[in-house]
Amino acid sequence: METMNIAKMFEMQQILRDRIGYKEPDRFEKLILALLVELGELANEWRGFKFWSTNQKPRTKAVRVPSMMEEDKEYYNPMLEEFVDGLHFTLEIGLEIGINDFQHQKLISFQNKVTSMDFSCIYYLVSQLDLKVLWVDKSNYHRLFNNYLHLGKKLGFSWKQIEQAYMDKNAVNHQRQEQGY
Repeated sequence: METMNIAKMFEMQQILRDRIGYKEPDRFEKLILALLVELGELANEWRGFKFWSTNQKPRTKAVRVPSMMEEDKEYYNPMLEEFVDGLHFTLEIGLEIGINDFQHQKLISFQNKVTSMDFSCIYYLVSQLDLKVLWVDKSNYHRLFNNYLHLGKKLGFSWKQIEQAYMDKNAVNHQRQEQGY
């Protein structure tokens, strides 16, 4: 059975967190907003809520580096990239409230396809964390993380894809820190 090394991702996130070193009192609220923004960007790449558009297909392939020659083009999955950006902030919020490991539990879903409610549920869970800034219920965080991972599976990502994309983006984030991003 395929699994993800979530403990390793928490470790990697801790290293990035330490490197960034931001310790201001508004840290938690900025993390919450960052996760909500990334969730919105993920929904935008999913496109399933855009009833007004004739193109509601998820954006899973785009050119990162345009080139005249097809073999020189570099492609990426914008939806996976946005999912992993949100995963970085989900892990970061966990570290912020004292969680550094997580045991994913399979959720029962009555629909295999992604719906707007999947996103709304996660927005709600993130908002619940934000409302409890002074007293964060760790079980709310566990529900958030579990639902976020479940969304990734419903979007069609394998644990291996998620983990590799996280590792890749983490490396990019370290490069950005070197370059003063």
